Amino acid sequence: MQTTTMMIRKRITGLFLIFMAVLSGLILRLAWLQLVEGSELQEQAMEARLRDVPVEAKRGTIYDRNGHELVTSVSVDSVFAFPPQIDDPRATAEKVAVALGMDLEEVYQKLSRKVGFVWIKRRIDFESARKLKALKLNGVDLVEESKRFYRQEGLAAHVLGFAGDDNQGLIGIESVYDQELKGIPGRIVVEKDAVGRNIPGALHKLIPPVPGHNLVLTVDRTIQFFVERELDKIVDTYHPKNAVIIVMNPKTGEILALGNRPAFNPGDTPWNKYPRPVWDQNPAIWYNYEPGSTFKIITAAAALEEGTVKLGDRFYDPGYIKVADRNIRCWYDGGHGAQSFEEVVQNSCNPGFISIGLNLGRERFYKYIRAFGFGEKTDISLPGEEVGIVIPEKEATDLNIATMSIGQSIAVTPIQLLTASSAVANGGVLLKPTLVKAIQDQSGKVIKEFQPEPVRRVISSNTARLMMSLLTNVVVKGTGKNAFVDGYGAAGKTGTAQVVGPGGYVEGKYVSSFIGFSPADDPQLAILVMVAEPQGGIYFGSQVAAPSFKAIAQDSLRYMMVPERAGLEKPKSPFVFEEPVLKVTVPDVVHFPLEDARKILSRNGFKVQTSGRGDVVGSQVPKAGAVVSGGTTVVLELQQPGKDNAGTVAVPDLRGLTIKEAGALLEKLGLHLNPAGTGLATSQQVAPGKKVAKGSTVTVEFKSPDEKR
Repeated sequence: MQTTTMMIRKRITGLFLIFMAVLSGLILRLAWLQLVEGSELQEQAMEARLRDVPVEAKRGTIYDRNGHELVTSVSVDSVFAFPPQIDDPRATAEKVAVALGMDLEEVYQKLSRKVGFVWIKRRIDFESARKLKALKLNGVDLVEESKRFYRQEGLAAHVLGFAGDDNQGLIGIESVYDQELKGIPGRIVVEKDAVGRNIPGALHKLIPPVPGHNLVLTVDRTIQFFVERELDKIVDTYHPKNAVIIVMNPKTGEILALGNRPAFNPGDTPWNKYPRPVWDQNPAIWYNYEPGSTFKIITAAAALEEGTVKLGDRFYDPGYIKVADRNIRCWYDGGHGAQSFEEVVQNSCNPGFISIGLNLGRERFYKYIRAFGFGEKTDISLPGEEVGIVIPEKEATDLNIATMSIGQSIAVTPIQLLTASSAVANGGVLLKPTLVKAIQDQSGKVIKEFQPEPVRRVISSNTARLMMSLLTNVVVKGTGKNAFVDGYGAAGKTGTAQVVGPGGYVEGKYVSSFIGFSPADDPQLAILVMVAEPQGGIYFGSQVAAPSFKAIAQDSLRYMMVPERAGLEKPKSPFVFEEPVLKVTVPDVVHFPLEDARKILSRNGFKVQTSGRGDVVGSQVPKAGAVVSGGTTVVLELQQPGKDNAGTVAVPDLRGLTIKEAGALLEKLGLHLNPAGTGLATSQQVAPGKKVAKGSTVTVEFKSPDEKR
């Protein structure tokens, strides 16, 4: 009995100890959860009950230099959903799709997702928002967001850029200053139960967004209008591949206007409506081109600064200059003859500038190429800037120096060239080009102000003064006459350069440009007009670009209320050509197959127009041997082979062709070649134009060029 009692007591004690151990474990676990993990678990529980609706911050406004709004943000509604709250996704999707004009399946897929929150459509119009609100759908709601509004369609599009659906800047100023403009987003916190249902008296909390800062640009809206107007005129007249106009204050480096063609409207969702290169590339800062004669500003300034040339130095231009094994022609047929350095600049004389560049020498020339900023970015506040192309100094030959002196063998961007040339207009200091004057908060208080940024002094003030005098003569007496600004005068330089392709210069494609400053005695404006590949046969910088410079400078200076100057020397007559029209002799292509006739005429710079039907040229206008201007259209009257006499064919003029070319041509006509000698055809047994039977053999004498001499 005692033993049994002892056993019972031991069992009760054991159970008690086990119970106490379990109870102690539970107490310890509860203490751990309450004291150690309590805050974290509480936060998780709140997250399970709370739904966040993001609230976008209002993006900052962008103003022009005078406080005119260029870009602002307007309030619009966006549609979102809490999928767990939707009892019948298919029925709800049908109603939402009708109200928003969306695809039913697209809406249904969004409402069926296993997530707590989903966007249905961002930034809807007022009518769609009204229809959706009237439906009062459970789990579907609207939140106010902002949408970018560009007040002048397309104005300064490549400068401003645009922002995406998530309030982020994608290109242009919108991208570069995205952090300053976008602000800090907020959120709406809504309390739900475990399955996403509304809770009576639930928590609804707004964490307000912080609006972004505003930007004040250096751009002047009115001057930008003038630029856009002239670009439209250039496009309508010349249909170029690209066109760029930049207006800068040469004393501060501030960009007053910058425009490109082709362009886009930032409010039109450009990634959908425009080809990507139109909005993704800014020709003003990435287009690399040979500047041609506009680069002579740099050559002359460097030589004057180094003292390798003086105003009284004399030069002689016979029409060309030989450098290494190459003759480089002057644009003026026959040359300018004897002239002073002042006249070399005024006349844009190629041989004169080449002599100046060679006298300057490679080391000193490259010193100024680098000093003026070529081969490096200007660091303008825009994305995608290129650095141009400069031959490494160690690899440069005398021929390279000669061609660089006249703006060939070096590629620049429009912003590089304008920035460099403005140093001549402001007394010799290279300035960083700037686009932003200030950053403001929403109350208008200035947070940061941007001052002119001198990069370095590149030439002395005396050299700059001499250069301005020389460039004023270019406009009054030389190739830049069409850029003269009435009442203010102008200084500047024209440029016409061939387009460079993978295989060298592209025949018939040019870049026309003018860079200038006005007023001539105290420049307030520096303007670059660059037109790439103008169409229609007119491509000289003096005709294509200079008139646009004049129009922009004239209107801008009057708008700025700059006093006019009295007693200015004016050009006596407009400048018509920058280089003479090339005279060429029309080759004889009568009796040639049409394909071969086209090749021969195109190779000699002629345009071809056909008349009639057939595969062989029966006659041509102008006739063979006529001396005409390069680019003249030759009309070819076509006929079928043997039209006049079946089984016979007219023998073409084979003189000047190689054996291979002559043989191929005769073979197409059904004739055979009997060559005598080697080299080029000098005579033929059957006279050109004489008809012979098909299958006949034509004996042709060939001689080498040495034998001919």
